[in-house]
Amino acid sequence: MTSSLPYPWMQISLEEIATVVQGQSPPGHSYNERGEGLPFFQGKAEFGEIYPIIKKWCTLPKKEAYPGDILFSIRAPVGPTNLANVHCAIGRGLAAIRPMDDMPSKYLLYYLRYSNRGLAAQATGSTFQAISGKLLCEYPVMVAPLPEQHRIVAKIEQLFSELDKGVAELKKAREKLELYRQSLLKAAFEGRLTEAWRKEHADELESADELLARIKAEREKRYQQQLDQWNQAVRKWEAQGKPGRKPTKPRKPKKLPPLTKEELAELPELPEGWVWFRVAHLCEVVRGGSPRPAGDPKYYGGNIPFLKVADITGDTNPYLESFTFTIKEAGLTKTRLVKANTLLLSNSGATLGVPKICTFETTFNDGIAAFLGVDEDILLYRYYFWMSNTRKIRSVNQGAAQPNLNTNLIKEYLFPVCSKAEMIAVADKLDRIFSTIENVQNTLQRELSKAEALRQSILKKAFSGRLVPQDPNDEPASELLKRIRAEQEACTGTARRSPQRRQRK
Repeated sequence: MTSSLPYPWMQISLEEIATVVQGQSPPGHSYNERGEGLPFFQGKAEFGEIYPIIKKWCTLPKKEAYPGDILFSIRAPVGPTNLANVHCAIGRGLAAIRPMDDMPSKYLLYYLRYSNRGLAAQATGSTFQAISGKLLCEYPVMVAPLPEQHRIVAKIEQLFSELDKGVAELKKAREKLELYRQSLLKAAFEGRLTEAWRKEHADELESADELLARIKAEREKRYQQQLDQWNQAVRKWEAQGKPGRKPTKPRKPKKLPPLTKEELAELPELPEGWVWFRVAHLCEVVRGGSPRPAGDPKYYGGNIPFLKVADITGDTNPYLESFTFTIKEAGLTKTRLVKANTLLLSNSGATLGVPKICTFETTFNDGIAAFLGVDEDILLYRYYFWMSNTRKIRSVNQGAAQPNLNTNLIKEYLFPVCSKAEMIAVADKLDRIFSTIENVQNTLQRELSKAEALRQSILKKAFSGRLVPQDPNDEPASELLKRIRAEQEACTGTARRSPQRRQRK
């Protein structure tokens, strides 16, 4: 590795050019958000682009870092870096790396970012990945002559500044697309997206009274189907000798109560022929279940699909066509089986409120709700409605530590209904526009990936001696190392270097 270095660079261990201070957690009672004591950083969660963001303080710090120190994340995840710009306390998720002599901190910062993958590859741990202080101290660093280090930092910052401008524009375009997506969804479910379509198809539209009559008829039909299924289940239960509890008889649908003036006042006005309904009046909402204990071979590992929240929240495709987990027939009594082309909704965890149309028969856990009795022709309309409400759903505070949306709340949700033909038209229009938006988003993501690759290419050139010209008059890196070693020897028995120093650039 050293043979490929340009003269007069050197490869040496991190501890030979810097002091490494491993963080330590202060007493819990010393943490506060009132600004008392030192700013306290625990890990990557507080990191910004270059400098950390102060979120809390502590009055009894165990380990400290100073302006110019590099803050290195040593656990979960390993490798991210920031530069301390204040005197601060550091927890056990961080190490402070303090360059010696007059080495510019940003030279070492950029080098550690360049070698992030190499450091992360040395992490160990089953519960979470971490790197030991010994491995960090022994990690090899490519050291250029001091004047060249300053030239390298200046060139990196010049190139990164230009690159950052382009990245900022790409991110701004992506944000505008998301705003456009949200405005389309809002327009769709207030009837504005298909205003022209209604004029062209006026003779095909249902009146509000006709729509109400159709909904009532569909509810009665669904109840009769549930009643038939219940009668079959009772006969089977009786034929088997009445084991366990008798199947529960479905409830006859109640009369549709009109919305109150107060409820209507909080809703957007709908076009003629559109009506607000509660979700419970349009379909059945059920929650899944999980065979316990989780992973028990008695229940798991069969040939029946079993969905978890991650299965339906992993991408933005409206349709789910694959699964990861399975259960055996023994597990069917502990969960719920639904037919193909059922609309699902995540209702637990940080990703709650994500809809998905499942294209195969499946079971699912209790972090997912399903809508039963929905006409397949309007599944996509329903999907887009729930997508338009994801943010609103996540803002509902039920006072629990784990975000959760129970089925009663889902049933009470107000849903805009129009003629079946228009619901299909709404979904088709959204599908076409969103397909175009997704193509543009993919293009933007590719450009952002190229920008990140270019950033890494710049760093690679910088630390292989190809970014800036070498000057034969520069003092060799070996002389810098001699001074650092002399400084270390002079400080034997005391602190290696007083942290109260000027901030490095």
